[in-house]
Amino acid sequence: MLTSDEVSTALLRYARALADTHTSDVVSIPVLEEGGARGSAHFLIGPASQLYSTPVAEAVEEINDPELVQELQRRANRLQPSVAEWPDMIDHHDVGYGEDDF
Repeated sequence: MLTSDEVSTALLRYARALADTHTSDVVSIPVLEEGGARGSAHFLIGPASQLYSTPVAEAVEEINDPELVQELQRRANRLQPSVAEWPDMIDHHDVGYGEDDF
């Protein structure tokens, strides 16, 4: 399933905040399903969550939901008001990985 970079980042940040505070929540995000259909994915996130995101090589239509991103950011900030922000995008060159490492 695919979602926008903004939704993915907001979901991961919120999951981190929930894990750090030993709480959980159920979140629905917009996705592109196999075959290109639009849909929703539901995640139970919290201390035991094991989420990951990976960029895709080919250009695809992104489904973005600015209101959801703001809501997830608000929830994360409420749980962790003083935690430093993550970088919006992590370039694999910045973390010491080469293209052959994937």
